[in-house]
Amino acid sequence: MSVEENKSIVRRFHELFDQGDIEGIAALLAPNCVAYMPGSPPLNLEAFKQMAMLFASSFGDSQMILEDVVAEGDIVFSRGIWNATHVGDFNGIPATGNAIQMTEMTMVRIVDGKIVEHWAQPDMLGLLQQVGAAQQAG
Repeated sequence: MSVEENKSIVRRFHELFDQGDIEGIAALLAPNCVAYMPGSPPLNLEAFKQMAMLFASSFGDSQMILEDVVAEGDIVFSRGIWNATHVGDFNGIPATGNAIQMTEMTMVRIVDGKIVEHWAQPDMLGLLQQVGAAQQAG
């Protein structure tokens, strides 16, 4: 696949995430994909889908604004700002109704049109502060 096709897959991944379309996301992932997120062990396809479902049920009005999408070969890097509303329980934190904004950097490896590796670096501390689960510094 071309670099532009790979970049398009990453853009589509984020669009589907915003729509809460877990099965659509899963269709972009290879059956043997592995996802890496801070604070959790590597996630296989099913665990990754469960994590996406948690975010979809906990946060509404999801919108990822991709500020950069850069690719070389089979690797695509993206940097963006995710906006959403905390509408449901998130890891034991009841819905606050708070608007949240979280930065995230993601790198994926794509083989034959499917994401086989996904590395995400979201600002989880910032997210937890915005839903009242962590204290703000200063």
